[in-house]
Amino acid sequence: MRAYAAPMAQALQLTGAVLILIAFAGLQRGSMKPGDPFYLWLNLVGAAILAAAATIEFDPGFLLLEGVWTIVSAWSLLQLARKRKLI
Repeated sequence: MRAYAAPMAQALQLTGAVLILIAFAGLQRGSMKPGDPFYLWLNLVGAAILAAAATIEFDPGFLLLEGVWTIVSAWSLLQLARKRKLI
């Protein structure tokens, strides 16, 4: 990665991490539930950002973690949409 791109990459990684941590904190506080769309979207977007960063940086372990997190979040949103007959 070029030196000038590193701050942008770090900002994106921090954004992804913060989104996941917001979801986690909301769950722990009781202000979100695991099936809430907002909770699932926070996890999906945050994990997708981190999975992309792991791909660029070629970090296989982190890519596995965030890739699965992204897939599970997307699957949960799809199931929720089907349950609500949005799809």
